[in-house]
Amino acid sequence: MQGTESIAIGRRDDAPEARWLSIVGIGEEGLDGLSPAARAAIEAAEVVFGGARHLALAGASVTGTAVAWPSPFERGIEQVLAMRGRKVCVLASGDPFLHGVGATLARHLPAGEMRVIPAPSSYSLAGARLGWPLAETTCLTVHGRSLDLVRAHLHPGRRLLVLTSDGAGPGEIARLMTGSGFGGSTLHVLEALGGPRERVRSATAAAFDLADVDPLNLLGIEVAAGEGARIIARAPGLPDDLFEHDGQLTKREIRALTLSALAPRRGELLWDIGAGAGSVGIEWMLADPSLEAVGIEERPERAARARRNAQALGVPGLAIVEGRAPDALADLPAPDVVFIGGGAGEPGVMDAAIAALKPGGRLVVNAVTLETEALLIARHAAQGGELVRLSVARAAPVGGLTGWRPAMPVTQWSWAKPGGAS
Repeated sequence: MQGTESIAIGRRDDAPEARWLSIVGIGEEGLDGLSPAARAAIEAAEVVFGGARHLALAGASVTGTAVAWPSPFERGIEQVLAMRGRKVCVLASGDPFLHGVGATLARHLPAGEMRVIPAPSSYSLAGARLGWPLAETTCLTVHGRSLDLVRAHLHPGRRLLVLTSDGAGPGEIARLMTGSGFGGSTLHVLEALGGPRERVRSATAAAFDLADVDPLNLLGIEVAAGEGARIIARAPGLPDDLFEHDGQLTKREIRALTLSALAPRRGELLWDIGAGAGSVGIEWMLADPSLEAVGIEERPERAARARRNAQALGVPGLAIVEGRAPDALADLPAPDVVFIGGGAGEPGVMDAAIAALKPGGRLVVNAVTLETEALLIARHAAQGGELVRLSVARAAPVGGLTGWRPAMPVTQWSWAKPGGAS
């Protein structure tokens, strides 16, 4: 019995023989920058996957079959997984777990089957060249993504390191920043870091004229805001004039209280039913990069406006579905949270939202009409939750003096679906 236990303990899933896949980070310096362990992993592999550039950098150390990474990217993942159990090596740029192939493979394989040997990331190299501590620097990627992701991070005095897609990226970001009032910012273009083609050049965003930028580049940004710069605050309740709208907008103070009631948690998905200008979904996504939102809006012109607002405010990933609830909700992924800012009184909308919510999911409904308020009062009486009345008054001219001008009061019902964690 005791001997059997010893054998079981000895057969660990992370034993060396279980690690059939090596993932090796390689930089622009090629073999000269690899550790003995990294070179040994490449040499021992029966099959070596990598981009054409990676395979060229590895050179003579590839003694097995070299396979150029196919397109689309997912096909390469399938090919690697099909060789499970053989000695396979995947080459990656720098740190394979920083926006790299290692992170993708880890979603399909347990860590015990992989041996990962990272090289310095492009962020580490850029920080070293510029003398910027990474703990005090915002590191972003817009590689294959919208440049609008940069906007939310443009705060005076901040330093950003932005991984771009190609040689045009730095100039495009310079124009984006100049158009948003950050033309005085200093941009450092770091090209082909770590290799013989390495180059670092600088210019202001407004006067950016650097030509022949290497496609393999990273942009360092020292943010300087000019007068009227479009600065996106971190707290909920952005100024109303940051949003393009036709009046269908959850106003600033009510929006801040609504976001508090929605209580975003990392990784959650929000449905914003009756999205209007998209302000609630936008501020939901600004709360954390892991958050997702779908706005449902039946009027095409408002849906288009919400998309423009999402881009202008740095969350281009906001999904907008054109259609009328509840029919438009049918094929959407199940939400963690639902906000109904318009259309709560339409037949079936609240019932469909509640049915779609995950167990423990949260529902917040705002009403400005007496008819919808009556529905919320009835729901509160039948299902519980929290019912509050929100009212705001703003100072406004009254003749030659100043007085309080009240906005329409909002009745808000918040409710959590039974069955989940509190």
